[in-house]
Amino acid sequence: MLDEAISEVVLSQEQIAHRVRELGEEIAADYADLEPVLVGILKGMFIFMADLVRAIPISLVVDFMAISRYGPTAKTKGVVRIVKDLDVSITGRHVLFVEDIIDTGMTLNYILKTLSARRPASLKVCALVDVPRRRIIDLPIAYRGFTIEDGFLVGYGLDYRERYRNLPYMAMLGQGRRP
Repeated sequence: MLDEAISEVVLSQEQIAHRVRELGEEIAADYADLEPVLVGILKGMFIFMADLVRAIPISLVVDFMAISRYGPTAKTKGVVRIVKDLDVSITGRHVLFVEDIIDTGMTLNYILKTLSARRPASLKVCALVDVPRRRIIDLPIAYRGFTIEDGFLVGYGLDYRERYRNLPYMAMLGQGRRP
């Protein structure tokens, strides 16, 4: 039974699981013998990251960062502060940045610049969901799970006010509930 705030299921549990397995196979083929470091930003991607690493049958390392966004004004939009940094060094390592959803690209752009400054051997992006219609900064995405037109997604780790992360699917939040 859907929560009354959910307007529609956009990606079913089966669709997500199938695509995550495909992404895992692609990544394993591309990174064979490279032991990539998969990096993610808490909290939205934690379910995707957990499923993805189990779908990649090669040696790899996982690490996490946490960020805090400054106020919601137009002037500070996209400005972030790292509140938890990586525990492992990525210098000279092959890094795959794992993102739950990419929309404007502003936060991802900041994170990629921060990671690039640490001189990894390579740095690529794997995004479960891409929303190119909202893009402000164009960024290279090496691995893309799904592309959607627009809307506010919840579920499979994505939240609205810390709710809905535990949904096994991704759904659109109804118009009246959107931020």
